[in-house]
Amino acid sequence: MGLIPARASWIRQAVTAFNPEQSRVALGDGSEILYDALIVATGLKLDWAAIPGLTETLGRNGVTSNYRYDLAPYTWELVSGLDEGTALFTQPPMPIKCAGAPQKAVYLACDAWRRRGVLGRVQVAFDTATPSLFGVADFVPALMDYIKGYSIDLTLRSRLVAVDGDRKIATFERTTDNGVERVERSFDMLHVVPPQTAPDVIKSSSLAGQDGFVSVHPDTLQHTVFPNVFAVGDVAGTSNAKTAAAARKQAPVVVENLIAQLSGRKLDYAYDGYGGCPLTVERGKIVLAEFGYGGKLLSTLPGWILDGKKPTRLAWFLKEKVMPRLYWDFMLRGRELFVRPARKSKG
Repeated sequence: MGLIPARASWIRQAVTAFNPEQSRVALGDGSEILYDALIVATGLKLDWAAIPGLTETLGRNGVTSNYRYDLAPYTWELVSGLDEGTALFTQPPMPIKCAGAPQKAVYLACDAWRRRGVLGRVQVAFDTATPSLFGVADFVPALMDYIKGYSIDLTLRSRLVAVDGDRKIATFERTTDNGVERVERSFDMLHVVPPQTAPDVIKSSSLAGQDGFVSVHPDTLQHTVFPNVFAVGDVAGTSNAKTAAAARKQAPVVVENLIAQLSGRKLDYAYDGYGGCPLTVERGKIVLAEFGYGGKLLSTLPGWILDGKKPTRLAWFLKEKVMPRLYWDFMLRGRELFVRPARKSKG
């Protein structure tokens, strides 16, 4: 696809260890690379094995996950074939890739069942380990309208801890005012979102903070200990939503600050925590949640054009037609139309 710049050397080896004290990385073939500056962009790890019984039954027995691209057809097969019964959907503790994705699976499945006229015969439940339906309160009312409209049984602070695919039993640990209780639920369909962590090679390195992710300053994305190290994307130990939209806004900031670091200048550019979660609530409508650090709303378009707190067809159009082109034709090629890194505020 021509995504590697002509002057860049593509070393097709996995990094097996980081040694930032000596500015070195170790590779899978046993060699080492000495660097002047390092940008860490490993992404995060989908920890399927963290839920006992899941890996053994994933892709069969009615157990699926859209977090594995090869299982998306199986998800649709299950949705299309279910006319009555129980469908369970789960969301693990944060952080995860695209915090809206677990809900999208619920809503789109319900929309398909509603269009076929079987939604009333399918008992739908959504168990999320989070304390609220969505981390930014402004977007919750619109989402709750769909939870109620689809008659979804929503349970907060409920974490999937085991799956018995042969018996079709899912086990949850639920935190209540009286403590933690263990609940078993039978299912005909189970859509699982796996727990997610920093990659092992990061967690075991001195780059990691207490949460296992790369410890960086949330604004400059420079490492808190090693000034010639930066992080971008899901592996960065920042509180923003881990989305492609976040990486798109982070990358120009990292570039400008890395150049400043190599030139001996002050780091003047700041990332505001922007993340975008297009929450597909039905075919043809999306709640486009855009926000930054502290839940501050950071809409790309003016409210009179697009109100991100409501489901709109315009947001669907942007997601279906515009965002793929921004990703494939611009973001992956290191080009940008709308993003300009902002300078740090003075004072």
